[in-house]
Amino acid sequence: MPKRDYYDDPNAPAANSLVPAVSAVVTDEAGRILMIRRADNDLYAIPGGAQDIGETVAEAVIRETREETGIDIEVTSLVGIYSDPRHVIAYDDGEVRQEFSLCFRAHPAGGSLRASRESKEALWVNPSQLAHLDVHPSVRLRIDHGLSSSTSPHFS
Repeated sequence: MPKRDYYDDPNAPAANSLVPAVSAVVTDEAGRILMIRRADNDLYAIPGGAQDIGETVAEAVIRETREETGIDIEVTSLVGIYSDPRHVIAYDDGEVRQEFSLCFRAHPAGGSLRASRESKEALWVNPSQLAHLDVHPSVRLRIDHGLSSSTSPHFS
């Protein structure tokens, strides 16, 4: 389902839904970040998606990361809670979601790197390469918070 992200855009459509979502800043021993190139908007992002009924947020982020990248993860801490009403995501079916996402720090625990139907590409990225990738500002914020040395979660 193609989508378009709007952030602080006066021309953005009004939100009509709120769906709990999760994402993960996964770093390996070399300090690289696990990323995908999304199939729906061609932007680079960290793995994540909507929480399903019957699962915890930790189970959701583990499932979403495995589905999108082939990598199993161990969740280690909370990066932050992102609920800025200025960030909405419009889908082709008319749904416009207000952002509500929990982002976690995690480490790889197995699996094999691969793309999926949701990701054109799955890759490990050196933080110094981020400036060369097309990353939405909301995702870049999560990455920056996830790589910071702060032990306090971000709230917005």
